[in-house]
Amino acid sequence: MAVDIEAQNQIQDVKTNGTPLEPREKVANDRPKTPRPKRPNFNEIHAKPIPLDVYPLPTFIPHNPISIVRIALSLLSHSLFPPKPHAVVHRAYFSAETQAIHVTDAASIRALWEQGFWGKGSLSRSEPQWLIGEKKKRGIEESKTSAEVTQNRREERKQFKLERARAQREAIEQQLRQEGKLDADGSIEDMVDDGQVSESPRGTIYTPDAGDVVTVSGDAIVSEIDKSLTESAPSWRRVDSAPAEELEIKDQEHLQLTPEEAFYLTYILGALAIISISGITDEGPSNEFYPTWYLVRLYAAYASSPISETHVAQLTTTYQLSKDNSSSRASIRDVPSIEPDNQFLLRYVVYHHFRSLGWVVRPGIKFAVDYLLYLRGPAFHHAEFAIMIIPSYSHRYWNEAPGSESGIDKRKQELGKKDWWWLHRVNRVQTAVFKTLVLVYVEVPPPWDAKGGLEVDIGSVLKSYTVREVVVRRWSPNRNRD
Repeated sequence: MAVDIEAQNQIQDVKTNGTPLEPREKVANDRPKTPRPKRPNFNEIHAKPIPLDVYPLPTFIPHNPISIVRIALSLLSHSLFPPKPHAVVHRAYFSAETQAIHVTDAASIRALWEQGFWGKGSLSRSEPQWLIGEKKKRGIEESKTSAEVTQNRREERKQFKLERARAQREAIEQQLRQEGKLDADGSIEDMVDDGQVSESPRGTIYTPDAGDVVTVSGDAIVSEIDKSLTESAPSWRRVDSAPAEELEIKDQEHLQLTPEEAFYLTYILGALAIISISGITDEGPSNEFYPTWYLVRLYAAYASSPISETHVAQLTTTYQLSKDNSSSRASIRDVPSIEPDNQFLLRYVVYHHFRSLGWVVRPGIKFAVDYLLYLRGPAFHHAEFAIMIIPSYSHRYWNEAPGSESGIDKRKQELGKKDWWWLHRVNRVQTAVFKTLVLVYVEVPPPWDAKGGLEVDIGSVLKSYTVREVVVRRWSPNRNRD
């Protein structure tokens, strides 16, 4: 049975004369608390926000002429021996079955996660931790993954609440016996059956007439509750089992990148190279990388629903022929053009926009949105904003282009489905998880992929899209007064 927790905290924290009591652990038990294990230094682990090596110039100090010499020497050394922005270019391959980009090298997996929180573990909720969890399950390592710690804490809190409710129920029965309202061998269930008190589904006891809550009074009873709870305190930080003999466990987890993340790493940062599955042999991956213009067409082909197998086959065949200089240009014209409102393009434009502003962008399917924006990353903060992408067809072409009325009506009809009820549902979910909803309108340009060309000028294409942000917040009379 639960009792008014806030009232009990006030009784515990303040004496009758108004002098604060000592902390709960010292009042209930003088035993020292179990020291909390040292947390990893996330500032050191995630020191690099992106997988790039930056070489800043020395600081210019106006009143120190030597700083000018240092800057000149640094510029001279960088001109003669240009530093490399990448210590290593990570390799990955595109999987048609999962429609994701897989990174299998263990060093690349850790580097991409620690340097910008890219992708997710294929066997984990977020951070690739399957191997650590498997070693812990077999008793090889004592460390716990973040997912295991979270689950253990939830179970411990649940058990802690049950123990607290039991202790409070016994304290109420003891108080009622002292007041003569309950027999020595009686219980609250007997009082409920007799109609003397009523009990809510949560276990709170009320008087039947006035509806007052039956609470516990008196420092002695409160201290007894605290003592019983301290003796059965949560123990998720204790490790009782000794590590077993170390066995070799093969890591079966890989890192999965979304097409938007992979294309940003490939086209903008140049830190990722996509290879074909056929180029992966027993001796290792080949050195043949897909060009960026082919990746745009490949991701766009798999972004449409349903996926056109004919389109994918034509694209693959044409790419193989394009590498042969003797192939005819007629075969290149068989590749279908990319629609300007392709889902991959719309999602990547928004991803590129927020990543360029310094946000850590993560998929938001967990909260029924397209993206989640983190200030530094999941290891430091919760997501602050939830992004929902909406295509906008306000360009003159979609209203004045001759012979395209059917396509315009279809797009406007799809856009019109975002009615008030849809907005209310999405905003309701984000309010429940304490996130601010941001509607991102992407202005769809006229068709830019003309027939007869295979390569894509990605820079010009991205410039043709415009992004507008609209923040949606619940209007409250107390907070939004004029």
